[in-house]
Amino acid sequence: MTTTASAARTDDQIQRDVLDELTWDAQVRATDIGVAVSDGVVTLTGQVDSDARRWAAVRSAQRIRGVRAVADDIEVIPVGPVDITDGALAIAVSRALEWNSFVPAQRLDITVANGWVMLRGEVEFGWQRRTAERELRRIRGVRGVTNLIEVRPSARPDTDRTRRDVQRALLRGIGTERVTVEVHGDTVTLSGVVRSWWERDQADRVAWSAEGVRAVRNELLVGG
Repeated sequence: MTTTASAARTDDQIQRDVLDELTWDAQVRATDIGVAVSDGVVTLTGQVDSDARRWAAVRSAQRIRGVRAVADDIEVIPVGPVDITDGALAIAVSRALEWNSFVPAQRLDITVANGWVMLRGEVEFGWQRRTAERELRRIRGVRGVTNLIEVRPSARPDTDRTRRDVQRALLRGIGTERVTVEVHGDTVTLSGVVRSWWERDQADRVAWSAEGVRAVRNELLVGG
């Protein structure tokens, strides 16, 4: 659960907006999700048939202004005429990674237990790690993903150049100068305030896309 700064909005206002956003998002069945809000912290409950729907519900709540954090208590219970075995799911996961030209599938190890997928291995770029996880969340029968993939760049970054490049990319992408970028070795630290969870996620994506980056510490707060 990630904590953020909140705007001056009541819990009732936030709850109504989250419910409306869940209804608006075609990837979510709003009737499956319960929403409670306390001090700007949104708790989502209920049952969905895939990890993709669970993740979509969390993202919907994160888009709402004033949300300080999202507690995900949604349970994933796959449905269908025939249960998907872990063996069949492992094959589907392997094929999905192999078909994605941006993911080095040969460098990854996959374990599936009770519908939960665990990823291990190494990639060169942080965005490859994110892509692999996102690809698997869309597969029917996946209850969740534990991503233990390590990022091992082929070369260490030029710290000054990386900081400038990330700062410029943030300005192009989310149009803000309120984000401070620090680079120490192969680690990028983001601090400051952004206007939405979407901007926070985009800043994280930008930092992971920089060459030579092995770790990103996202300390951004979401505020007005």
